[in-house]
Amino acid sequence: MPLSEPVRGRSVLDRMDDAVCRLNRWLVAAMLAATFIIVLANVVLRYIFGWSLTWGEEVARYLMVAGAFLGAGLALREGRLVAIEFLQDMLPLQGRRAIRLCIAIATLLFMAALVWFGTEFVIFGWRRSTVATDIPRGIPYLAIPVGAGLFVIHLLFFLRRYVDGAFVHDDEPGEAQGI
Repeated sequence: MPLSEPVRGRSVLDRMDDAVCRLNRWLVAAMLAATFIIVLANVVLRYIFGWSLTWGEEVARYLMVAGAFLGAGLALREGRLVAIEFLQDMLPLQGRRAIRLCIAIATLLFMAALVWFGTEFVIFGWRRSTVATDIPRGIPYLAIPVGAGLFVIHLLFFLRRYVDGAFVHDDEPGEAQGI
């Protein structure tokens, strides 16, 4: 089916949400695969040939950090972020929803602040260079505002399901949990 044809029964926001998730998963997977390849190549080169990539450790570190920041929104959707639910589980349905709404609002405010201050950090770091690759430090620092911005986008798409408690938990992969 061509991309221009609308999918029956799915809103534009649902399709945008799916596109953001697919792109985000692809970016995280690409970063982690690149990290794996760089680290493996560096180990092989060092222990077999006695030579290593001077930039390998630095780039692998930046890629791992970026993968963590960019993957946080996906982890939220799957219920894989650390949460203490003891108090909210003791409350009635409306109380649980109210607590999760407060948590979501606080999280949105924190992530918005992280986008703001992360952007300031990128601007500050742009005038300095990294040690091994000699690129502006602002480039790897972009992981902070971009990751926090993606987290905000994920949370906004996912907000209703989060507040209603309809998200996937670690102990039951693939099954939506509801209240």
